[in-house]
Amino acid sequence: MVNSNYYMMDFLYVTPTPVQAARAGNAVHALLLYRHRLNRQEILPTLLMGMRPLCSAQYEKIFNTTRIPGLQKDHIRHLRDSRHVAVFHRGRFFRVGTHSPSGLLSPRALEQQFQRILDDPSPACPQEEHLAALTAAPRDMWAQVRSSLKIQAEDALEAVEGAAFFVSLDSEPAGLTREDPAASLDAYARALLAGRGHDRWFDKSFTLIVFSNGKLGLSVEHSWADCPISGHMWEFTLATECFQLGYSADGHCKGHPEPSLPQPQRLHWDLPEKIRLSISLALRGAKTLSGNIDCHVFPFSHFGKSFIKRCHLSSDSFTQVALQLAHFRDRGEFCLTYESTMTRLFLEGRTETVRSCTREACNFVRAMEDKEKTEPQRRALFRLAVEKHQALLKAAMSGQGVDRHLFALYIVSQFLHLRSPFLDQVHSEQWQLATSQIPVQQIHLFDVHNYPDYVSSGGGFGPADDHGYGVSYIFMGDDTITFHISSKKSSTKTDSHRLGQHIEDALLDVASLFQEGQRPKPRCRGLPEEDSGHGSSSLPCHRRGSKATTKSTNF
Repeated sequence: MVNSNYYMMDFLYVTPTPVQAARAGNAVHALLLYRHRLNRQEILPTLLMGMRPLCSAQYEKIFNTTRIPGLQKDHIRHLRDSRHVAVFHRGRFFRVGTHSPSGLLSPRALEQQFQRILDDPSPACPQEEHLAALTAAPRDMWAQVRSSLKIQAEDALEAVEGAAFFVSLDSEPAGLTREDPAASLDAYARALLAGRGHDRWFDKSFTLIVFSNGKLGLSVEHSWADCPISGHMWEFTLATECFQLGYSADGHCKGHPEPSLPQPQRLHWDLPEKIRLSISLALRGAKTLSGNIDCHVFPFSHFGKSFIKRCHLSSDSFTQVALQLAHFRDRGEFCLTYESTMTRLFLEGRTETVRSCTREACNFVRAMEDKEKTEPQRRALFRLAVEKHQALLKAAMSGQGVDRHLFALYIVSQFLHLRSPFLDQVHSEQWQLATSQIPVQQIHLFDVHNYPDYVSSGGGFGPADDHGYGVSYIFMGDDTITFHISSKKSSTKTDSHRLGQHIEDALLDVASLFQEGQRPKPRCRGLPEEDSGHGSSSLPCHRRGSKATTKSTNF
């Protein structure tokens, strides 16, 4: 939780239905349709430059997968199939079957099952409510407790770990609100990343989170795969549940309930006293982690990838160099910067690091802060920085990065008991700025021209260093970039909102180099009515400023 898991958000500006059970029904059905296509090998491999296929091995473990804690190392448990999901609501666990003898349950039948859980008045048993906090505890502790739990509550534990995925039906609403768009969006990110520390099963491959107002989100365990894999699934889910499955006029799933379906099965946990003490300790640690995370999310709507393309520049490199400028203004110094890129050109490839803080980027940043430099000089230095970043990106993708090799050498040195001062130093260096772009991979699923608000808003992750930042970004359509920033409140050196302001200013300052000193103006969006996920009303744009304001204009 926070240090490894990451989150994915729903649409920013629209919620297709405010009915919680209906949104859960459509989303679960869409996820299982994706699994069906995956099992039938109907999902085409991603092609690099439209020609070179990327390794698809990571897709295997999206579903029916759990990370199992161990005393020395964890392992991944993956089942060939699972015909149920595990559901958490108000401290209680349920097993919900997803199939009948005739096949996958309809969205309306799934909605009915989720509504039965929402209507169930039975209370949580002692300590059951906080049980899932163990999955956020130190792994050795969780491994020991799980051994006891496997004896005391084997059936319940198997129902959770053997589920297709985990579903959390939250009792609170989430998402952007009219009254306070900045604070509500930041709270939404925190709810997805950490929740209350005990309402997600952080070891499942992913937890689908459905809030009381119908807003969705994912909490994703990181060890089984990287973000582009879960992102591909999430794009399909959002597009399918909204555009293909749809909702009736009253906000319910289409079709008819199935009253003959058996009730969802309540899971029962026999928790001895020693496990209850461990749960209390785990919950305390989870709340400390959750309370220390400072999340800030804002859509930058002055320009997007279409403007950057008109400048004949890479959108990712453009953003990365601008981030260097923003971070320098925030901290007054340069730092070791991590940008993840995929190595799926190779069998079972995962990621490599692009070290984005280059000499060329530093030269550009210094020029931006030097009043003696002219705009043509700054523009030329910016292009050099972008070209260098592009070269490093291509090298990392093709196996010519350094960090995975250095890490492998460090591991070997540990096994051989050979001390290497050089490798010790490399391993101890801190990534004070960790960054990642969330790719949009299936733009054909969304009609960004006719329905510009129905686009993925990406996701985020925690900082890699106690005094650092985590920054992810996604290009929403052609004219918006959404940033997800995280840091730790305990640090006196960081402030996620402050960095957000610097990012906005840096992007505008860089753009002005290509627009003869003119700063692009933000594009206004519509805000849907509060009691409905449908329709929109025009509102003026809000300026981003202090912690209480944001560049986000609409919902």
